[in-house]
Amino acid sequence: MSEPTGWDRRLSVVADGKGLIGHAGAVLLRRLADRTGLTVALAAVLPAGTGTGWRDRAAVVVQLAIAIVLGAVNLSDAEQLQAHHQGLFGPAVSDSTTRRTLEAMEEEVLAKIARARAQVRRGVWSLLHLRPGGFPWLTIAGKRLHRWVMIDMDATIITAASKKQGAAATWKKSFGFHPLAAWCANTSECLAMLLRAGNAGSNTVADHIRVLREALAQVPGASTAKILVRVDGAGATHGLYEHLRDLNTMRRTVRFTTGWTITDEDEKAIALLPETAWETSIKQDGSLQDGYFVAELTGLNRREGWIKGMRLIVRRVKPSGRQMKDLTPFEKKTGWKYSITATNISRMTRIAGSHQIQWLDALHRHHAAVEDHVRTNKAMGLHNLPAKSWTINEAWMLSTNLAADLDAWLRLLTLHDHPDLADAEPDTMRFRPSGKWWVWLPSRA
Repeated sequence: MSEPTGWDRRLSVVADGKGLIGHAGAVLLRRLADRTGLTVALAAVLPAGTGTGWRDRAAVVVQLAIAIVLGAVNLSDAEQLQAHHQGLFGPAVSDSTTRRTLEAMEEEVLAKIARARAQVRRGVWSLLHLRPGGFPWLTIAGKRLHRWVMIDMDATIITAASKKQGAAATWKKSFGFHPLAAWCANTSECLAMLLRAGNAGSNTVADHIRVLREALAQVPGASTAKILVRVDGAGATHGLYEHLRDLNTMRRTVRFTTGWTITDEDEKAIALLPETAWETSIKQDGSLQDGYFVAELTGLNRREGWIKGMRLIVRRVKPSGRQMKDLTPFEKKTGWKYSITATNISRMTRIAGSHQIQWLDALHRHHAAVEDHVRTNKAMGLHNLPAKSWTINEAWMLSTNLAADLDAWLRLLTLHDHPDLADAEPDTMRFRPSGKWWVWLPSRA
């Protein structure tokens, strides 16, 4: 734990109606940033300054992250929010000062901040291990994945209403950006996020490898022995599979599940499956999922060139009305909608039944929780990028990641024993100049 930075040394809570502070939750967030060492870590890599009126850059970034948690969606919002609690933290940081701070955060500075985040995260994870329940290891379909850290990767679209650097037409026929990110499924932290132009490819191998490398650098060393990476169909590339295979060492085990684009060859293999090969799939609680079936496709699909030991698991379900127009001729003939999961998991040590196709199917479907992470990150500052400058927008994106860290750490370290708040997530944003306020709601996942 680091020492307080000074603002809270004479802090007290009274009920006399005097000296009221708006958005008092900022106190908890700022103390969390200070006590976890985030403020000090940022101060070590950002200029402090000594001139009259100079604002400490680390405090500017921390206060911006807090403002984002409280509802700021642009630099003007951040200034207005800080004015509500200037009795605690001093005069609000002007939007121009915040802009200059973000503009100075070029690649070298961002790399230093990433290392500082990793250092702070190491301390936070140490505290998580000391909680009454310990670190939040995930349980999938009744099986607890002890000591497995899960990294979920996904891309999303951030639309832009005006021409900004890097904004371009996206594959969804919108206009904006196409960032790629990696989240820790155990803690809901956004470990790494890469800002990309709107026309960036969904399955770009180099981008996936870069984001994964930066995400792994955020995982404390003691927790990197067992890593599970989950990606949607964009991850089904030779390059990413080979990279994941090569990450395995004597001290580190890396497993993956990804989606898979079905081809004619896959459909021919599916057609060879006898009806007895299909097993009823299971839900996330381990119960049977009537009407959904899975089968092992590995031995029937003999396409060359893929990594050794990779398995293909096919899932079928009766198509819904909206899926009817997208069915292939083979699916129309059989009356089923198919999807395939690729994985290199033969079995996971000390997890009984981890080789079974029903459980592996449930494991990959749990990856859908990443959509909640995308949604909540957009609710905290990522719905729109506030500037024309690529550098400023990249720094803003980092600030939203710091905000997501504070949000996750608040729940993990202080609210973990409160059933209604441990999985809370932001709903509509907390603050708007029009007077709209924000509330915490239990997760809908």
